Amino acid sequence: MNSRSRRLQPAVDQAHQHTEDVLAQLATQQQQLARAEHQLGELERYRNEYAAAEEGAVSVTALLNRQQFIARIDQAIAQQAAEIDRQHRRLDQVRDRWKQAHARESALDSVVAQHQEHERRAEERREQAEIDERMQHRRPR
Repeated sequence: MNSRSRRLQPAVDQAHQHTEDVLAQLATQQQQLARAEHQLGELERYRNEYAAAEEGAVSVTALLNRQQFIARIDQAIAQQAAEIDRQHRRLDQVRDRWKQAHARESALDSVVAQHQEHERRAEERREQAEIDERMQHRRPR
């Protein structure tokens, strides 16, 4: 006869695997966020360096081109900041999924542990009953 704890083991294994999978997704999401933040820093650094560079005597056309280029860099910075916000939201979602998966895994582990303890106590009672029965048969009457 299969014990309850053994019958629950596939569910425990599946919950553990799901938790590990979500944990891997969490790590990936953290890396993506770090890359996006790094890219934003690079864009901001480049914009500051470009805006600070002096070109000496420039024509009106060159000045307009420079301003348009800085405006495009500013637009890229705004887009990257929006991407970082999106990455933060995604990270929060994955973190919540991990917390839920971990809680489910912990709950299943707890249920299995309770069943194992119950099974252990039942086995001890059965063994004690066998010992008691053997002792009764040994006693002279």
